[in-house]
Amino acid sequence: MFPYAVFFGFFLISQICIGVMANSSLFVAFMYTFLTQPNLMRPIDSTMIHLTVVNNLTIIVTLIPYTKASFGARQFLDDTGCQVILYVGRVSRGVSICTTSLLSTFQAITISPINSKWARLKSKLSAIIMPSFLIFWIINLLISIHVIETIRAIGNVSLVGRGYSNVYCQTGPMTTNSSWSYISIILTRDLVFLILTLCTSLYTVSLLCRHHRRAQHVRSPSAQTPPEIKATHNILLLVSCFFFSYCSNNFVTLFMYYSHKKIPALEGISGMLSSWYPTICPFFMMKNNKIFSKFFYFK
Repeated sequence: MFPYAVFFGFFLISQICIGVMANSSLFVAFMYTFLTQPNLMRPIDSTMIHLTVVNNLTIIVTLIPYTKASFGARQFLDDTGCQVILYVGRVSRGVSICTTSLLSTFQAITISPINSKWARLKSKLSAIIMPSFLIFWIINLLISIHVIETIRAIGNVSLVGRGYSNVYCQTGPMTTNSSWSYISIILTRDLVFLILTLCTSLYTVSLLCRHHRRAQHVRSPSAQTPPEIKATHNILLLVSCFFFSYCSNNFVTLFMYYSHKKIPALEGISGMLSSWYPTICPFFMMKNNKIFSKFFYFK
């Protein structure tokens, strides 16, 4: 066993622990508040709860196979195991992207001025949350059926040429048209929701900057950073991490798919990138969140 593989295995374990603990802490804080003080819950909090669950699912099903492989485990998954793990991973990844986009949209609507076109949607947020979740799950469950049809466990013969492959699984025989159709659908979904997230985040940042300029005239001078500036920095960091994580993961995955010679090191990097945003996402949601701060007595 190479020292690099062991080091990478411990790195993945730390990523799993940090991501699961952070998402679980946020989930517990929201659920405790929902059960004891439901009047403090906002419509957007339901989206955060949903996102923590999806994040944990993505982290666990994506990183555990790579962690096992790093410590030398062989033949960890059969055909059914590969299909289940990759199918759940693809679905949870897609739902995570969609939910993040929904969260960004809700933030933009919530802080929009009364005279804006978005203001009329504020009263309807609660009614559209659950249908949105249902639509996200149905769409991604249907899109990822292709995984069940094509993924097989790696046998004695490794995949050579075009196709997906990781430590335990690889694509079986399939036509060029079917594979290209699936890739096109995945890229289109990611592009649509990434652009929606970018647009709504930039709209939110513009509103916060506008509010900051107005507040400067009435606010007394202070050495502390204004809350709208903190919120702006938080949004920009979150969106930057969101874009970097999923765009780099798509790039590495496509490179692996079309590469004639498979590179084992890239397989683990792809899994790490796919789970990077779900790992750090809860830390951005914790920041300046009154429910989380109150639950854990943060000042």
